[in-house]
Formats: sequence, C-alpha cells, structure tokens
Amino acid sequence: MLRRIMLVGMGLLVAAPLAAQVPEGMQMRVDRSTNAADPDDVPEVTVHAMGDGFQVNTGPAVILWNESNTATRPYTLSATFTLLEPSGHPNYYGLVYGGGSLDSTSQNYMYFLVAQNGTYIVKHRANDETVHDVQARTPHDAIATPDSEGRSVNELEVRVGADQTEFVVNGTVIHTVPNSGMAGRTDGIWGVRVNHVIPGVLVEGLGVSN
Repeated sequence: MLRRIMLVGMGLLVAAPLAAQVPEGMQMRVDRSTNAADPDDVPEVTVHAMGDGFQVNTGPAVILWNESNTATRPYTLSATFTLLEPSGHPNYYGLVYGGGSLDSTSQNYMYFLVAQNGTYIVKHRANDETVHDVQARTPHDAIATPDSEGRSVNELEVRVGADQTEFVVNGTVIHTVPNSGMAGRTDGIWGVRVNHVIPGVLVEGLGVSN
C-alpha cells in the first residue's frame, strides 16, 4: 500500500537561534558556516508555505524535520526541489534520512544533496563536529542545472531496500551503496537540508512511500 505524508501549512516559530517560520509541526536546526573564506552572507533563515510545499531561503545551512516523520526500511523518500535562484557559488540541497537526536549535540543523520553545478553528495553526520563522506562531490548528467532564468527542477529519491540504497535524480539511479557501515543508517527521521547562502529553494511533495 502506498503511504504518502505531505508537509504543508504554516506554524509557529520554533526554538532556534534565528528567526523563521516553518510548516506546522516541523522543527528547524541551523548550521552556521565556520569557514572564514565562505561565510554566511545573511543572518537569517526564512521558511514559508508556498503552494503545496514550502520555500527555504538561507543564510546559514538548515535542516527541517518533523519528529513524527520516521521510516523503517524498505521505503522510498522523495521530494521535488526547485532552485529559484542560484547561489553565488555551488551550494547543496536535498533529502535527510535515518535521523536521530536532531536537536542535540548527538545529531546523527544521512543526507543526499545536489548543487547548481550538476554535482551531488552523500554524507553522514555523526555529531556536531563530525561529517563523513559516503560519496564526495560527483557530477552526473541527470541533475538539472539552472536555465536562462536561473531555475532548475530536480526530483530526488532515496530508495532504501533491504540490502542497498539507491540515490535517484529525475528517475535515474545515479549512485548505489550497500546498507552497511555508515550507509547502513537508514531507519529514523526524514526531512530536508538546504546549505548556506541559497537565495531560494522550493520543496514540494516531500514524503515517504512503502
């Protein structure tokens, strides 16, 4: 049976160091840049409802999730991401899955992100200080890049099976990993991540199907 959970509507300001509005029931955690050569260029993250989804504008990087939204393999997590305006240099946005303790120093999650230059990454965040590469920056032709108006649309999927996970862009499997080691962290909270200094990303159809 297909199960689809949609995240829409507006909610109250969540506890975070920056002002923002988030869709009802969602929590937000910011991730400030510590690179002096690549600082956050604006102080705030803004999130607001748009159509059947929500738009994220950064500032600092941010993850967004709802504590009630969890998945246990097998499942497929998907969303459509429309980059409304490119960053001054490539920054990444996409899906978070296998999350736990997201509001603490023990935050732990996987993420699959794409960037405006047609590359993708898969990473594992182990805590506040530690991030592991599962797949470093890699180009792929399936990733749409900005058109003449600066927009691009990419449908991302994380297809978590019993033994392996497939990472999919616009219907094309671009990477596969076995569900072992770091990449074996598949069960838990899901949501989105938008890295810093991105003027606008629209997230639509965020949900899980079994």
